[in-house]
Amino acid sequence: MNVPLLDLQAQYVSLRDGLHQAIERVMASQRFVLGDEVRELEASIADYCQTKHAIGCASGSDALLLALMALDLKPGDEVVTTPFSFFATVAAITRLGAAPIFVDIDPQTYNLDTARVADAITPRTKAIMPVHLYGQCAEMDPLLELVAGERIALIEDAAQAIGATDNGRRAGSMGLVGCFSFYPTKNLGGAGDGGILTTNDDRMAQRIRRLRAHGGVNEYEHSEVGVNSRLDELQAAVLRVKLPCLDQWSDERARKAVRYSELLAAADLSFPLTAPKVRADGRHIFHQYVVRAPGNRDALIEHLKARGVGTKIYYPIPLHRQECFSYLGYKEGDFPESESAARETLALPIYPEMTDEQQAYVVDAITSFQR
Repeated sequence: MNVPLLDLQAQYVSLRDGLHQAIERVMASQRFVLGDEVRELEASIADYCQTKHAIGCASGSDALLLALMALDLKPGDEVVTTPFSFFATVAAITRLGAAPIFVDIDPQTYNLDTARVADAITPRTKAIMPVHLYGQCAEMDPLLELVAGERIALIEDAAQAIGATDNGRRAGSMGLVGCFSFYPTKNLGGAGDGGILTTNDDRMAQRIRRLRAHGGVNEYEHSEVGVNSRLDELQAAVLRVKLPCLDQWSDERARKAVRYSELLAAADLSFPLTAPKVRADGRHIFHQYVVRAPGNRDALIEHLKARGVGTKIYYPIPLHRQECFSYLGYKEGDFPESESAARETLALPIYPEMTDEQQAYVVDAITSFQR
């Protein structure tokens, strides 16, 4: 049996007619940039994320960059964040000349260890940027307490977590700004790149809208230098078709995650394997189902590949060990939990259309592995 890590073809088949109609609607209008499709999507995402504003942009990476630009981040400023995330998290900080200050992760959730954050704050700290990794929110109350009354912004990297919650609050609604990605593999994915920012701050929303369009108050009057990062009408139209399905898809992912954990717990494994931890006070949308196989991860991946099971490592190199960030002065051993996670974790196939038979096959394939 072949079980891919993700099957977007299965999703497309169920939405084909609606997607084609949406694309045809945009083509017939011949409006491709910041039109009605984008405005309608922005309103729907703001409502879904429980925020006043949502501002579309060209990618999740640009969403992070725009959020930090709107803080007037400059050389010498610091942003506290995690070393265990996708590259874009830290690239946005360093592109503006600021310094990422890393804090290690909780080894069970892989999110920022909030108990360590206070020690990383200095007079130069401009923002804290937690990442809601794999579809589960970082623990937000301690971070909100840290920034209360301080001139420190809380920016949520929620690229993988649209619809996730922390104590009933939606990802992207708790900090000053939430940053989301619509990359095709996300729970809510477009037909190419796209992103969006959410905020409850009127002035911040106005600033981000200006920054995404070259910093212009209109086409030819510019109060500052921004970037060109606009969400296409075609992407917005595709996302509007998919958004009504999002909660059903995410709920189905969560159900499959529960079944995975039950099957793995009952399996007679010859090696240690740790299933994901789900916080009791939040909703995990399972963008990824990531397990831990210390000492056996790479061999297990090859074993599963030979049996037609797709896997992927998120992420094999912690950000403090990336060559381009060597100038920051971090070394191996500085963040042991992130380094261990990079050596030991792998993602198993999970998507709404995955069948029980496919899931059982994955677990059988894991069970047949002998270390």
